[in-house]
Amino acid sequence: MKNIAKIVLAAWILLSAIPGYAQQSTIKKSKMKHKKILFVLSSANKTGTTGEVTGTWIEEFSSPYYYLLAKGADITIATPAGGAAPVDPKSQQPAYVTESVKKFNSDKAARQQLNNTRKLADINPADYDAVFYPGGHGPTWDLPQNEISISIIESFYAQGKPVALVCHGPAALVNTKAPNGEPLVKGKKVSAFTNSEEQAGQTTAFVPFPLEDRLKELGALYQRGADWQPFAVADGALITGQNPASATEVAELLYQALSK
Repeated sequence: MKNIAKIVLAAWILLSAIPGYAQQSTIKKSKMKHKKILFVLSSANKTGTTGEVTGTWIEEFSSPYYYLLAKGADITIATPAGGAAPVDPKSQQPAYVTESVKKFNSDKAARQQLNNTRKLADINPADYDAVFYPGGHGPTWDLPQNEISISIIESFYAQGKPVALVCHGPAALVNTKAPNGEPLVKGKKVSAFTNSEEQAGQTTAFVPFPLEDRLKELGALYQRGADWQPFAVADGALITGQNPASATEVAELLYQALSK
């Protein structure tokens, strides 16, 4: 055994002499270090139709937040109005509280971040490597027409920077344009909350338009899995997921894109 150990040590010494070899085993681990990701959340706290209290569905924030944080990402949270990001109270009901939500609820630093978000107008997009949009019904009301959000998505996509959105987050895409002037989603594989999930949840009145229908109208190659099951798809720099259960899958695809 001693001879084997000596041989292994000698081989390592020889290989370490090759420039850059010693770092190769740590390169993958460090690729997310110093990667800056902008999380864009809604400032809408009520639906524009029924006045129902709404906001971000907290699982769709907490799951990707902790996944990407564990990978070494530097995360900034912004909203159109700045300050506290509204959270849909339904997403804190026991039936919907996942492990990541429990972690968030006991994480004072994360809760402080969510209560003190940056104003979207004060963000310099050049400072970030990717953008992530959690869902909830809130984003369907203030993000589709937000010119700053539209500009961020369009510029990131044009530069090949990952644009990731989950559940109702893809509502932020409906008024964005590709560099050729056509709808950004046209001809691209895109997922989002399904009509059947909206109907099953009895929430069709909480949104300004059926998101699945609107994406299809814009020419998106709409993709979906089974209702309530994780499903995410990447089409180049555009990464989207179907529902709250898909938030981690979207974060994983974003991580893969940033690790290339």
